[in-house]
Amino acid sequence: MFKIKTIQTELENVIVLKDSISGTRARIRPSYGASLDKLVIKNTKIITNLNPLDYKKTYPSSILFPFANRIKGGNYVFNDKNYSFYCNEKDANNALHGLVYNKSFVVDELKAFENHAKVKLIYEEMNPTNNYPFKFRVELVYKLTKNALSLKMNVLNLDEKKLPFTLGWHPYFKSYDLCQSYIHFNSTKKIKCDNNNIAIGIEEFNSKMPLSLNKKTFDDAFILEAPGIEFSTPEYDLILTSSEKESYLQLYTPMNTNAIAIEPMTGVSDSFNNKIGLKELSPGKNYNIEWVVSVKLKTN
Repeated sequence: MFKIKTIQTELENVIVLKDSISGTRARIRPSYGASLDKLVIKNTKIITNLNPLDYKKTYPSSILFPFANRIKGGNYVFNDKNYSFYCNEKDANNALHGLVYNKSFVVDELKAFENHAKVKLIYEEMNPTNNYPFKFRVELVYKLTKNALSLKMNVLNLDEKKLPFTLGWHPYFKSYDLCQSYIHFNSTKKIKCDNNNIAIGIEEFNSKMPLSLNKKTFDDAFILEAPGIEFSTPEYDLILTSSEKESYLQLYTPMNTNAIAIEPMTGVSDSFNNKIGLKELSPGKNYNIEWVVSVKLKTN
């Protein structure tokens, strides 16, 4: 039987979805952009928060909206008007990872059943700033089963004008030994970036799959030909799928963590300017996407 527990600390309330029998649990932080702090499947760590590293510097499992990745100099043009996001990546002078990763979401619904538990969280922006003058609502639903976690995201345009956006999710997947881990995805195109990780073109990608992660570092983006990503570690195999056909993948390996960020995205860096993956949502319309992480342990 799945259960839901709210843990109150001095700084925040944390939502825990869990199945005590199987040892499966998920920990969600509504005050930190409704990010998934941890995912454990049958007592095996799958998604990590990279503690003691700072959330505001590593963005573990952050929801990336209205843009994933970066905007060069924070500047963009939409409908012949100039706008500027705040540049929170100071050393490169870029806007990084959107506007909701540090917002407080409202817990709208908590439900536990025999074979799963789920939580719905909402953030609504009715007083937008000049850098992104669009009213919107973001709705998230995390659903946990014994062997999988799904994240459904719904974006609703509450404004009277079109709303530009891309989406992303920034989970770090833990491996007992990243040198003995592999990743597999379908792609023949890679995003070419400058020294500040701003997309400047598309180039061929011909690496043989699966890719070994042995002594390799990544901060690379790919155009996916199929929205499925496989990750294999000494402890488990997983598949990360997306309901969006036009999908992109960002891989990032932080130093000395035995973890890799496998980030599904609907666009690439500087998408507000290069238009790669950029979507425009009409007034009153909504956009839905679902990401699913399915896990198979090797020890059980």
